[in-house]
Amino acid sequence: MSEKITVPTLGESVSEATVSKWLKSQGEQVSVDEPLVELETDKVNVEVPSPVSGVLGSIAVKEGETVNVGSLLGTVDSHSDNKENKIKEVKNYNPPQKEKEEKILRDFKEDKNSKPKKIKPAQAAEPILRLEEEEPLILEQIHEEKLSKKKEKHISPAARKMAQESKVDLSHIEGSGKNGVILKEDIMSLMGSKPAPSERKIQHGPEERVKMTRLRLTIAKRLKEAQENAAMLTTFNEVDMSEVISMRSQYKQEFESKYGVKLGFMSFFVKACVIGLKNYPAINAEIQGEEIIYKNYYNISIAVGTDRGLVVPVLRKTDEMSFADIENNIGDLGQKARDGKITIEDLQGGTFTITNGGIYGSMLSTPILNPPQSAVLGMHNIIQRAIVIDGKVEVRPVMYLALSYDHRIIDGKEAVSFLKIIKESLEQPKRLFLNI
Repeated sequence: MSEKITVPTLGESVSEATVSKWLKSQGEQVSVDEPLVELETDKVNVEVPSPVSGVLGSIAVKEGETVNVGSLLGTVDSHSDNKENKIKEVKNYNPPQKEKEEKILRDFKEDKNSKPKKIKPAQAAEPILRLEEEEPLILEQIHEEKLSKKKEKHISPAARKMAQESKVDLSHIEGSGKNGVILKEDIMSLMGSKPAPSERKIQHGPEERVKMTRLRLTIAKRLKEAQENAAMLTTFNEVDMSEVISMRSQYKQEFESKYGVKLGFMSFFVKACVIGLKNYPAINAEIQGEEIIYKNYYNISIAVGTDRGLVVPVLRKTDEMSFADIENNIGDLGQKARDGKITIEDLQGGTFTITNGGIYGSMLSTPILNPPQSAVLGMHNIIQRAIVIDGKVEVRPVMYLALSYDHRIIDGKEAVSFLKIIKESLEQPKRLFLNI
């Protein structure tokens, strides 16, 4: 009996998908609930499991084709169970004992009738003596000689100094001086050597034409819509991270031993954002038609970069989370995103977004909105900068912050004040525990 493999329900507002990859080949044995095919939607990848155990009978849709919810992907033949049992029976079949015994007797008689070969004692012992004599001492001597030859590379003082300053590896340089001495000129000649052509260019030619994935198409479409539909503006500030770094260094080991997760920077930022959102509700709101929808819950989206593209899973009810809860949930969602296991439910319901370009080395950026949200906070790298404190110039670890917002719903005063609360909460982390 054949069971149909169909496209499952893909979530809210998702009606079609692309067949990304078949995980099993036609005729291959499969178990119940074993993933058979991977579908790529606008938001996430979905694995379709086998409805029964058996053999993958037919594949109705090829990789790269588009399918709708409920479409037939293929079939699984469940009759293979009987075949498997027969194969196992044949494999487990044991021949009668008498046949084995007769064979052993025949082999014994043949060995008995055959004349044994005469082996001289000296010849029999000779291999043993050779093995004793040919211990790996000779091999070690040869190995040591090779090593000593490799080490015998003479370098002139000027060349050695230049190599140390320029951090040049001399092991691959052949010296042009007397007896192979590496000269200063040999190192300088490297400047005129041409680099090897790009391996990618050799493999794929001067240009490549690759079809965009559904996720990349969706990202492109949504980001362009955000630019066209919102009156987007960005405001900036800087924050002295000394206190946060000090608190993190002081308690990170104790925190990890107690909660089983590392204390990162993101939990401080999430807590600071919740305080800011409570003080300025418009930043946590969105526009629907001619109405403003104020959200009285705080679901913060965290942007995560993956090999497939950017995904933004949601931390729900962050105002009710502890620092450990935030760090644990961020770690779990980040791992799911990188493994391609993120679900559509993980991406829905966010009210505000945090993105951290600092992990890639970004000093400053203007983050783009994540519709239908009205604001996004951009974090950046932490750099030692000279700042004035009480009339004195001091070097402090400073991060630039950027808040992009929809000016249709958020006024400049609210945006600047929100960012100021973030700054003050991070420069005085005790405020986060007092919720002020």
